[in-house]
Formats: sequence, structure tokens, C-alpha cells
Amino acid sequence: MSEIEVQAVATRRQKKQFFHLPWRLYQGDPNWVPPLRQTQLELLNFKPHPFYEEAKIQTFLALRRGEPCGRVAAIINPAHNDRAKDKLGFFGFFESEDDPQAASALFAAARQWLADRGMTAIRGPINPSLNYECGLLIDGFDSPPTFMMTYNPPFYARLIEGCGFSKSQDLYAYWGHVNMLQELDKKLQFIIDEAKRRFHVELRNLDRSRFEEDVRMFLDIYNRSLVGTWGFAPMSEREIEHASAGLRHLIVPELTAAAEVDGKMVGAVFGLLDYNPRIKQIDGRLFPFGFLRLLWNKRAIPRVRLVSTNVVPEYQKWGLGLVLLNKLLPDALAYGLQEAEFSWVLESNHLSKATLERGGAKLVKSWRIYDSVIGDR
Repeated sequence: MSEIEVQAVATRRQKKQFFHLPWRLYQGDPNWVPPLRQTQLELLNFKPHPFYEEAKIQTFLALRRGEPCGRVAAIINPAHNDRAKDKLGFFGFFESEDDPQAASALFAAARQWLADRGMTAIRGPINPSLNYECGLLIDGFDSPPTFMMTYNPPFYARLIEGCGFSKSQDLYAYWGHVNMLQELDKKLQFIIDEAKRRFHVELRNLDRSRFEEDVRMFLDIYNRSLVGTWGFAPMSEREIEHASAGLRHLIVPELTAAAEVDGKMVGAVFGLLDYNPRIKQIDGRLFPFGFLRLLWNKRAIPRVRLVSTNVVPEYQKWGLGLVLLNKLLPDALAYGLQEAEFSWVLESNHLSKATLERGGAKLVKSWRIYDSVIGDR
């Protein structure tokens, strides 16, 4: 008789067990960074989040002799399925002891829940969509993740693959340092100059006097620019509003750039400081005083994560992404930053990968997203 029992999370006690399990599993791991607790509760739908105004989630907890030993969430995102015209479910927030039996039981429960709602395939880890955290770390375990990137033990890949999942797409992180600038390919500067001349591009930072409006415009550019990207589903208006409010205190205007043509924003790039060391110090707690420690003296944070360089479709492949990064670079140096991580970059995004590699950036971490047909196991 199996020692593993899987419960569909419903009660307050089960939610607490689900939420707190990572603190036990990662105890003593110097590279693990706890989530921002408020944000994690929202993304799990334990507190309201606009993603779940349309999407559905069911969390599952695995127990061995009554003690939690693993967890997973099954997710249905209508925004993805309506756009892709498929019946794809997702899994996310997976954590487990090194126990194939527990992992198998969790994924069986997630598959069944999705199958009961008409889904025919499952993809993950997605927490809870590509617009948030996603991917299973498969290479680069020797250092902590940057802000809003995932981390897990190496054995998770074995557990997931042992449950019938196979690779769908890899995601990459590239690292760059100020010392690499002298090695930049001279042809890149020619592309930048030609793009600026061709389109009469006007460049600016995010405007402090209309901060919320600009952040919303950045997110709108993000939505419009990724329509042809693998696996992408746009953020809803309510999600954009919610994300804008959350980013307001985290974005540094000097680490943003917008490209305008004929007075209209056609591209944007922004970096987020790597807040993770501070999140670890406050153990993910923003209240009562954690947010002060998180946001105090931002200039002391030495690293930035370049989250997104986005250009609307009609201006893509003309070098405007390079124009934006070229605008951002002197501002970042003046701010005092020495290094940057470019993450994440899709395996299938050959243009971005080639540009980063041509500019001297080094591949430092890889994540994997898995697929499986429901019914395979």
C-alpha cells in the first residue's frame, strides 16, 4: 500500500502546508532565494490576482505518513488556449523531496484534474504563465538566481522526466560585464546608427512625471511585441494594471529606455535591479519593515537583470533592439552598475541569442520547459 497520499488543497491548513514546504526543502541551500510572500500568495490564488479572473488553478499536496513531501499546481489559462487554438494545461509551483513515488502521484493528480476539464496535454513548469516565473533550472546550479528567475535542485529534472515529460523549449540567461565593452563587434554600432537614421528614432528614459502611464505603455509594448513568440499569451488589462502598480517601486527610470517614431512608442527595454540578495535577507517578508530594506539605497545593488527588450512587430528585425540597449548602456554605467544578466532568452529566439553572443555575453544558466500528452502515464 502506497505511503503517499495526494490531497487537493482546499483548507487553510493545507494552503499553509503547501506555501511553506519550500522553506523546509531548501533549508541550508545557499543558492535558494525565498519568494516575496505576498506575490507568491497571489500567484497561487491564495489571495486575489487578476490572472485568475479567467484562469483556473488547483494545487495539490503530497503527504507521506501525514507529512508534506511534495506539491504541484494544475493550471488552465484560457488566454493561451484561445490564442493557440489548443487544449493545453499547465503545471507549476512544483517542489518535492527526491522521491519518484511522490512526484508520480502529484503529476497523476494534476493530469487527472486537467483531463476532467478537457485538456489533452500538459506543459510546465509555468508559475502560472510565461509572463511570470517559469522553467526548470537544468544548468547553472552554482549561483543564486537573479530577481524573478527560478531555482531548484538538479534532481528535479530526473523526477519530471520520470513522469513522462520531454523537452519542449529551453530558456537561457546570458551574463555581461563592463569589461567586455571594448570587445564589442564594430558592426553592431553600424546597425545601431543605420536604424536610428532610417526611422528618425527618438530615445528617452521612463518619465518620472508620468510614471504609471509610461509603465503601462511599456507593458503594452511587451504584449504587442510578443504575439509571434512561442508559448506567449498576452496579459489582460487588469493584469497590466496590477503589474504596473507592483513595478512602480522596483523600476529605476535610469535603467529603462523607450524608442519613439513619429511620437509613438514602438520599443522599450527595462532592467530590474537584482533584489534577490535583499529578498533573502528579509526572508520574503515585505511587512512590517521588509520593503524599506528592499528598496533602501538601490544604488548599492551591483547587478541588473535585463528583463525584456521589446519592439512592436512592424519595426522588428531592423536593429531597434540594439538601439534601445545602446541608449540604456551609458545610463547603466553612470548609475554605477558593473554587470548584467540578460534573461530569459528563448532557445528558438535565434536573433537575440546571436546578438548577445556577438556582443560577448556569456551563457551562464539554462532552464527547460517540458510537455507531455495527458494519458501518457
